[in-house]
Amino acid sequence: MKEVLKNYSGIILLLLGIVAGSIIGITVPGIVEYIKPLGDIFLNLLFVSVVPLVFFAVSNSIASLEQQSKFGKIILVMAFTFLFFILTAAVFTICAVYMFPVSGVSGSSDVIAETASEENWGNRIVSFFTVGEFTQLFSRQNMLALLIFAFMTGFAARKSGEKGLPFRVFISSGYEVMKELLLLIMKLAPIGLGAYFAYQVATLGPQLFGFYAKPLGLYYIAGIIYFFVFFSLYAFMANGRKGIKSFWTNAAYPTLTALSTCSSFATMPANLQAASKIGIPNSIANLVIPIGTTLHKNGSSMSSIIKIYVAFLIIGKDFFDPSNLLLALGITVFVSIVAGGIPNGGYIGEMLMISVYKLPQEAVPAVMIIGTLVDPLATVLNAVGDIVAAMFVNRFVKV
Repeated sequence: MKEVLKNYSGIILLLLGIVAGSIIGITVPGIVEYIKPLGDIFLNLLFVSVVPLVFFAVSNSIASLEQQSKFGKIILVMAFTFLFFILTAAVFTICAVYMFPVSGVSGSSDVIAETASEENWGNRIVSFFTVGEFTQLFSRQNMLALLIFAFMTGFAARKSGEKGLPFRVFISSGYEVMKELLLLIMKLAPIGLGAYFAYQVATLGPQLFGFYAKPLGLYYIAGIIYFFVFFSLYAFMANGRKGIKSFWTNAAYPTLTALSTCSSFATMPANLQAASKIGIPNSIANLVIPIGTTLHKNGSSMSSIIKIYVAFLIIGKDFFDPSNLLLALGITVFVSIVAGGIPNGGYIGEMLMISVYKLPQEAVPAVMIIGTLVDPLATVLNAVGDIVAAMFVNRFVKV
């Protein structure tokens, strides 16, 4: 029980902060303008730390991943498997929010006057993927361009061989430092988000609670359906009825581990043990599951769609516009890759979402709260999904 409380302490403290902020917003709304700067300070610290963290995390993971990859066919099948699973989860969630829409918050347009700027598609594509000056890469407004640059830097660092070793050590060290910095900043989350929640409650009123409850309920219902139905389907595609039986016989331990630790990395040993019992060769399991822990995130894919949907509700824009849906799918793939291995890595995806859609920063606290509250189920979907991914790869690659 102590271990469970330790692993969930962040969520518990955040909930306490939200509750305290809600009470303040309802009982003494006159003081929210004095405590809102605490939320602004937290967000600003998050913004300035997230940019270097993304660069170091992505470039380091690509350099290390390339170094570990020895089985070209396994890597290729694994990449297609990850992409297929991630996009399937995203499309399923889009269908869920379309069939069971959540009403917006009346008055939210008064709180958030800033809206996405209109540009022609040529300029938007250029600004999504590139910037004109090196220094512009290190702006949270250009997160997608930074991601691409970090990917290219990681590949270049690996290709440079022995001469690039000092640089690879540098980006590995930089990742560890920035990871610790984010952990320090996130200790302020209960205060910062509590202050923002007090402001929202005082401005929008008690209807805000219903606004958060609906997407949360939708995520948990859709996530549970995805867990049982789609994982069974993937197991069947991997090895027929025998695959379904062997998967569910051995999935209980990793599922409980993911729930109790709220960590995909902490679930990795349980996943490897389950894969061995299922009969997946070590040459596949030892490659797919560790890499999948970093790059393959079904739960993060689903939560990314929910958070984008919530952000669009807040600003009163149409989430189901085809261009917005295509961007959402692209963001979801990046989020699933970037979120792995980074504490509170889902927040990186939120910064990317805000940047690509050019949303106001006031949308960040809402999606952060959603992301935190769905984390237990998201962790289960992320972690246990690696087992069915390994089964899937084993179906098409015989070693």
